[in-house]
Amino acid sequence: MTLLDRSAQYIDEGSHEGQQSVQPMDGSFHEIADRIGMVCAFSHIWSVATDEGLVVIDTSLPVFAPGARDHLRRWNSHPVHTIVYTHGHVDHVGGAGVFVDDAREQGRPTPRVLAHKAVQQRFDRYNLTSGYNQVINRRQFGGGGFADLFGGKWVWPNATYATTLDLEVGGASMQLIHVQGETDDHTMVWMPQERALFSGDMFAWVFPNAGNPQKAQRYPAEWAAALRQMIELRPALLLPAHGLPIEGEQRIAGVLGASATALEGLVADTLEMMNAGARLDDIIHQVQVPDDLLAKPYLRPVYDEPEFVVRNIWRLYGGWYDGNPARLKPAPDHLVAAEVARLAGGAAALAARATDLSEAGDMRLACHLAEWAGQAAPEDPAVLELRAEVYQKRRDQEQSLMARGIYNEANKT
Repeated sequence: MTLLDRSAQYIDEGSHEGQQSVQPMDGSFHEIADRIGMVCAFSHIWSVATDEGLVVIDTSLPVFAPGARDHLRRWNSHPVHTIVYTHGHVDHVGGAGVFVDDAREQGRPTPRVLAHKAVQQRFDRYNLTSGYNQVINRRQFGGGGFADLFGGKWVWPNATYATTLDLEVGGASMQLIHVQGETDDHTMVWMPQERALFSGDMFAWVFPNAGNPQKAQRYPAEWAAALRQMIELRPALLLPAHGLPIEGEQRIAGVLGASATALEGLVADTLEMMNAGARLDDIIHQVQVPDDLLAKPYLRPVYDEPEFVVRNIWRLYGGWYDGNPARLKPAPDHLVAAEVARLAGGAAALAARATDLSEAGDMRLACHLAEWAGQAAPEDPAVLELRAEVYQKRRDQEQSLMARGIYNEANKT
């Protein structure tokens, strides 16, 4: 089956064989349409062949870029003329240096690099928070190459835009369109003649990454509006940076519409409860996405999840105070833990109760008690072992990568 056939089957039948089947990352090359090529990577590297040279849309991680460069050489003899960043995340910009260095080694002009103007601010922020980004990426992805990509070796865009930018390269017409969603610096690339839409991370075959608990602000309402805008373009090809390409106007409208509906519901329900004076604690346990949406093969919460999106909506509209006055200016965690342990009869009693709750299936409450036990007795190996067991069980039961990464690290500390 071609990638387009596979995506059609999954969408039309409403099922899939497994997460890897909708997220190809094997470095393979595919010509999806005439003069449009795709290298499957952590973030795909898309390319449009023109009479003047290749337009490369995103460059993935450094480890994928050399293979992509070789694929593109075999596919088309023209050099890379232009690189477009859909946004400034490292898995989209990290491989750009490979293409720049290749042009220099071949004695060819350096590729032009285009992006939304906010990508520059993102790189500045990454430089300011290099250590923090290394920490959270190790936690989120369990190590690997992500944590080492924040050393400031960015290929900066040499041309930026604010709202839209019409681009002509070698007879190919494209429009760069700024939208907000996972990031504030996002670009979609629209080819009107081909009706091909390079969507970056605006659609990624997972529940929208609008709540990531360790990253900067996301924009769920704006994301939903952008998805509606994408439908209005009436693309015949949807070419995302993660996951499978999709063919067919109605099929594309369906997946984009379902994604927008999920986000719109979270925003509306969260704001309704906020406006009624509810605390964040009440909202995260009541606002949900309908099960029929979460069951779709392109909306499974295996990366981010709706509960985290609710927290991000609260943060965007309501700030960081969650409505519980005890948490406005709280005591240090370890002092709270010590006092609770004293009332419970010791850290060992807390840890034992955490184990009981874990075995009964109440993982949320079990983690509270296990954490208190560990903070109250940080040198007690028996208590720490029980704490680790609780977090390991919690990690194994979680579906989203975000939650699994955090609980996995907690299991080791």
